[in-house]
Amino acid sequence: MQFRTDLAIEATEMGSTDLPSGVKQESKEVEDIKLTKIIIENEEGEKALGRPRGTYITAEMPPLSDDEEHMEQKAKMLGGELGSLLPENGAVLVVGLGNQSVTPDALGPRAAGLVLATRHIEGEFARSTGLDKLRPAAVFVPGVLGQTGVESSEMVKGICNIVKPAVVIVIDALAARSVDRLGCTFQFCNTGIAPGSGVGNNRMALNQDTLGVPVIGLGVPTVVDARTVAMELTGREDAGNAVTPRGAEMMVTPREIDLIIRRASQLVAMTINAALQPDYSPLSLMSAAG
Repeated sequence: MQFRTDLAIEATEMGSTDLPSGVKQESKEVEDIKLTKIIIENEEGEKALGRPRGTYITAEMPPLSDDEEHMEQKAKMLGGELGSLLPENGAVLVVGLGNQSVTPDALGPRAAGLVLATRHIEGEFARSTGLDKLRPAAVFVPGVLGQTGVESSEMVKGICNIVKPAVVIVIDALAARSVDRLGCTFQFCNTGIAPGSGVGNNRMALNQDTLGVPVIGLGVPTVVDARTVAMELTGREDAGNAVTPRGAEMMVTPREIDLIIRRASQLVAMTINAALQPDYSPLSLMSAAG
């Protein structure tokens, strides 16, 4: 039985309770956040989980639609996890993927808009304002193919040739298998992102092979495939046919999706700000950006 998901942690939950060969997993809890690190070490692990080898960190927390307390504290903790995947030095390019006009897909553009761009702050101005400790960061929102006629990966590669970042951070909305993970799960990975893969709309991947620099993927699940929901609830593979009229694929999103996207965008942005600029308040940086 095949389930559609972008989350590595859900891939490990399918089938046998034992981890496949070539896959390591460890978990810890920090207050009300459960962190799970999954490392795919070799080709055997890649085949078992259907994902490229690398490190995947999942943070599970109370639903963002219910809880907005201690957002800055959570961002600092998550920023530390994100920072563990980043090189210590060098400029960073932050890319927000998605369609800003479609709420469940708007996470990337909205979060990117709250990340403070600092690449232009340098020289005497930086010293005189006390901002000389800022790590250079550029922010780019490429839109989607249907709006621009250009693949996001093509535009991002062009920007990389100009900015020459040490690493690219790509933000995108994800698809989950379980409705319980919508709006309350973060995933970081050092393998990049394949836009649209979770909803069956595969685009050219953004990873080190396509961009020539390390790529960190960061996402929050906002949709579940209707077929996946039906199959999971009934345990029957043919149950998905009842929710795909005339073969049309349907995605399910929570009623509170507007609130989830707003809060998730804020938390994602503060997390990135905390990882890139640990000497400054992530909330203050987000306010300056937005």
